[in-house]
Amino acid sequence: MTSSQRIIVNTVAQYTRTIINVCLSLYSTRLILAALGQTDFGIYSVVAGVITMLSFVTNALASVPQRFLSIYHGAKQNEKLATTYANCMILHTGIGLGFLLLLAALCYPVTYHFLNIEPDRLSAGVWVYFSASIVLLLTFITVPIRALFIARENIVYTSVVEVCDGVLKLLIAIGLTVAMCDRLKLYSVLLITISLFNLAAYAIYAHRHYEEYHFPRWVEFDFQFIKQIFRFAAWNIYAAGCILVRAQGLAVIFNRFFGLIVNAAYGIAQQVTGATSFLAYSILNAMSPQIIKAEGANDREREFRLSAYASKYAVLLHAILLIPIVFELPAILQLWLGTIPEYSVMFCAFMLIASLIDQLTIGLTAANQAVGKLRLWNLTVNSAKLLALPAGWLCLHLGMSIESVLWAFLASELVSSLCRIPVMKRVAQMEMWRFVKTAILPLILPIIADIATCYALTRYVNIGDNSFRFFVTGIVSVVVTGIVIITFATNKSERQTLMEMIKKHK
Repeated sequence: MTSSQRIIVNTVAQYTRTIINVCLSLYSTRLILAALGQTDFGIYSVVAGVITMLSFVTNALASVPQRFLSIYHGAKQNEKLATTYANCMILHTGIGLGFLLLLAALCYPVTYHFLNIEPDRLSAGVWVYFSASIVLLLTFITVPIRALFIARENIVYTSVVEVCDGVLKLLIAIGLTVAMCDRLKLYSVLLITISLFNLAAYAIYAHRHYEEYHFPRWVEFDFQFIKQIFRFAAWNIYAAGCILVRAQGLAVIFNRFFGLIVNAAYGIAQQVTGATSFLAYSILNAMSPQIIKAEGANDREREFRLSAYASKYAVLLHAILLIPIVFELPAILQLWLGTIPEYSVMFCAFMLIASLIDQLTIGLTAANQAVGKLRLWNLTVNSAKLLALPAGWLCLHLGMSIESVLWAFLASELVSSLCRIPVMKRVAQMEMWRFVKTAILPLILPIIADIATCYALTRYVNIGDNSFRFFVTGIVSVVVTGIVIITFATNKSERQTLMEMIKKHK
């Protein structure tokens, strides 16, 4: 299988996995809520949520072993793969055990004093607390093993494991509806078994197929390498922190000036944005290993070309879903929520457009991780995202409308996205115009076609009360935009690769 074909297969696997898991998750949540009841479901949400806040550390650390393992794969330095894996496993296990001990020490003050849990359900809250702590530990341990699969571009297997994870959670939800014991305690313990299943699924396969997988020995511990990992992890944590601070900071600003109604609209917009963002990141996750391997092989021309393709297709795949949603937001929110909170349509539209702008140069994120020059990148690109906070506060302080804050949010996202281009020019001598010509200019016609199609359908087509017109808008816009993409946004080699994949499938 060629590199281009592998990217397509991995992208399709990511898409399929995410769509299946979103559907399974929505139905599982409904069953769990019915089985536990609102009180116990609220206990699980608030107790597990306290521990889940630490997951941003896991997410920040996850890209580190992927980066180093992919670099050494690309450089064909097989002797370093085993040592790299061993040190990553030692580090992740150590951090996971450290968090477990810290959480155990904080259990009593958190569950009995900090959280408002009814006295007769405190014991169940403690079960949830320790179960979520163990799940966090298992997640830390699983990260380096899963990184082996990403580095080897075996995303199909990881997608299968994640779909099995969703199926198991659905089976647990069904089982809870007939369980006769304390369902909250049972649910929290069964989630540990799912984490154990994920760990075992990755470990067994890796043991049989990947020579660098082994049980780490302390003699392999390399302090200098651990310091290098920490440097990468620290900047990744900073990047995640900027996004978290911006999200929560805007929520505080809206609450300070307008109250809970606007916070409700903002929360809905964040859920909608999160539900659609998987499409864009599917292509990035599929292409990141090859981008990093190109850096390991000292082939920056290919690295930047793949980064441009990742950005282009991330925008196109995101836009083909997002633009119809923006035009049909009132009907979609009405179907989903029944009663639409005030400002929800406006918030969702602005935040979806902002997420699309972020994808314009998203491929350069993987390229920067590969190059390893993180300081300038984070201080420029991710700090720019924080500009929305002082700008938004100033707008409201001057008596401007809520919409002005959203325009400030949109502007900060545009500045952050475009800053990636000159930063990569500075740290890796990337040709800026070549990137723009490859990644951004081909987007103009497809996006215009998508907007024009959706505008015409929503302006001139009426189907009853238009409650379900978004199905027609979505299907027609996908067909029209797809034709324009294939005709104008792809080059000859891209079309040839796609046709070869179709013929091979047939």
